[in-house]
Amino acid sequence: MPLLNSAQEMFDEIKAWRQELHRNPELLFDVFKTATFVETKLKDFGCDEVVTGLGRTGVVGVIHGRHGPGPAIGLRADMDALPIHEMTGRPYASTVDGVMHACGHDGHTAMLLGAARNLCETRNFRGRVVVIFQPAEEGGGGGLAMMKDGLAEHFAIDRFYALHNLPGLPVGHFATRKGGLQAAMDVFTITITGSGGHAAAPHTTIDPILIGAQIVTALQAIASRNANPVESVVVSVTQFQAGDTHNVIPDTAKLTGTIRSLKRELRDLALANLKRTAEGIATALGGRAEVTDGGILPYPVTFNHSRETGVIAEAARRVAGAQNVDDDCQPDMGAEDFAFMLEARPGAMINMGNGNTAPLHNAQYDFADEAIPHGVSFWVALAEMELAPEP
Repeated sequence: MPLLNSAQEMFDEIKAWRQELHRNPELLFDVFKTATFVETKLKDFGCDEVVTGLGRTGVVGVIHGRHGPGPAIGLRADMDALPIHEMTGRPYASTVDGVMHACGHDGHTAMLLGAARNLCETRNFRGRVVVIFQPAEEGGGGGLAMMKDGLAEHFAIDRFYALHNLPGLPVGHFATRKGGLQAAMDVFTITITGSGGHAAAPHTTIDPILIGAQIVTALQAIASRNANPVESVVVSVTQFQAGDTHNVIPDTAKLTGTIRSLKRELRDLALANLKRTAEGIATALGGRAEVTDGGILPYPVTFNHSRETGVIAEAARRVAGAQNVDDDCQPDMGAEDFAFMLEARPGAMINMGNGNTAPLHNAQYDFADEAIPHGVSFWVALAEMELAPEP
């Protein structure tokens, strides 16, 4: 099916926006230049309302349809970058040392801006389209911050939708699924206390390294023995810190890692068993273990609601054709804070092909500009379909 003529006509302009955002990446909530760029564009387009400062630096634009009152849908893009030194060699590469758009949020922002411009010009829908530009998706919980600031209530949003690019999926293809699309993310820290001493006299110590090693091994049983084998859960220990020299058994050791799960029940099971396992092994070996969340905000499952998944898939089919839309794709164990919006209102998220590029969060990654017309066309098709005038 054809892309929007306007999306193709605006391609060079939207590409220029995307590359300008790519040159000037910003982290977490400190997306001041990006937010100002977005605010200026939304006002220039003629949005009926532009609000800044939600979730500290989020920007929201409201567009009224010309076919009378109706529901309000929220279309969300993320704005923040990552603390990675860019190695793409592109002429528009990051000008900020150690910071780059390695997850395509520059593309997400530019495509939603392109859609907002189209929707402001045509207004071929009833109700309201609320375009949402969110900070701090990369671990800062910017989506939650915007929700706590009253995003859903202030704009009376009935449903939320989001789009994310996906390397490895061909440009012009889309993929989504009902239920868990992306995993819940929990971080854990296990602090083990023993009793240190000389490495040549281990019998006089309670060795926290030995305790930690036993815990690392035992935690693998959560996925292999505690969880139903047809369900998805990941328990990964990613840091093991202990000691300062070769001849001293330390007093303490620290393990850090992450749990990923696609169902709330599995998440609760993994967290409970991790705590029980760590504390039990430490006690059995004469030490003590304390389990905490490491001070990092946990993300819930990105759970696509049934009706809205059907809507988002149909919008993609109208743009890309049925043969290029997978509406029952495999879930991903990465986390996404759009999940906080889906906990508050019905909605769904879809992946859009970025082609054969480097993976997300990689120093060689770049958003595929040729995907821009597909994303803009998708957003407009979704808005006009969800808010179609009543017969």
